[in-house]
Amino acid sequence: MLDQNRVAIAVAPNGGRRTKADHPALPITPDELAHAAAASLDAGAAMIHVHVRDRDGRHLLDAEAYRAATAAIRTRVGERLVVQITSEALGIYRPEQQMRVVLEARPEAVSLALRELLPDQTHETAFASFLETLRAEKIAPQIILYSPEEASYLAALAGRGMIPIDNLPVLYVLGRYTAGQRSSPADLLPFLAPGITASRYWMVCAFGGQETACVTAAALLGGHARVGFENNLFLPDGKLASGNQDLVAATKRAVEACGLALADADTLRGQWAAA
Repeated sequence: MLDQNRVAIAVAPNGGRRTKADHPALPITPDELAHAAAASLDAGAAMIHVHVRDRDGRHLLDAEAYRAATAAIRTRVGERLVVQITSEALGIYRPEQQMRVVLEARPEAVSLALRELLPDQTHETAFASFLETLRAEKIAPQIILYSPEEASYLAALAGRGMIPIDNLPVLYVLGRYTAGQRSSPADLLPFLAPGITASRYWMVCAFGGQETACVTAAALLGGHARVGFENNLFLPDGKLASGNQDLVAATKRAVEACGLALADADTLRGQWAAA
């Protein structure tokens, strides 16, 4: 039997916006991502959420770049981390470009922002077809939701038979990518309010120094945690983290102090497969 109560920690080590000017340990190259993956695995992570960059350090969606990053990570950690790529547009890519890169890269897992892949209702059929292809190709999707309204829209799509995967894993984003954003645990409550259809498997990410508090609150309520330099650079005590592994370790300590056990990569894969 799978232990559905084990908490998975995902590390999001770089994102598409920050640079080494924000933190010198922010990983950019495949080798740097592999180093961050190994350190985060040792600290308690079960998954790594990967962004890649072009030669000038700018956000990139490119199948070959994803394959290179994934190969470097796998060389360091084998199958001990789920490797999830992003399809984030960052205002650069159109839905059809995002979907094409995912299918060309053929990752183990991918995150999909609902608002990007479904900018309006005319994209619903293409989105449903894309999810069906992911299901057939055994690529695990995780849907990014920025508001309770988006969660309700996803539930409505499922109710209309537009979602070919039962109980899609989702990521609730507490806040926005804005300067000085600081999330708080209370930001999670609207996603869990009565009338909002809950996903069976949900994860939370948060911005700023209360990141650990936010994801620990999620864990206590049955969710899972995503932490890392993509959203936050600071430890709970306000000190600058030396690397992504510090944020993973802080989350591990907080979650285990609450009497919860951590999931490893194989447990996470099993949880998603059963979702």
